[in-house]
Amino acid sequence: MSNTTLALILLISVLMGAFGLVGLIWGIKNNQFEDYLKFLDGAKFDDEDALNDAYELEKRKKEATKRKDKSEL
Repeated sequence: MSNTTLALILLISVLMGAFGLVGLIWGIKNNQFEDYLKFLDGAKFDDEDALNDAYELEKRKKEATKRKDKSEL
């Protein structure tokens, strides 16, 4: 592979990374990643059993994480 090809590949990858970073920053500044109504509507329309199941799942995840952390020590 020649030096010209390597330089071209490097330039293209740096440009693609820069475009991705600019796009991410633009999305953050324009609140593209914040959808508060989705979470509020989801909780509003869930029935009590679904909410209890979600709570139990979170509780089990926390307990499993604690056990994993203790076993790693």
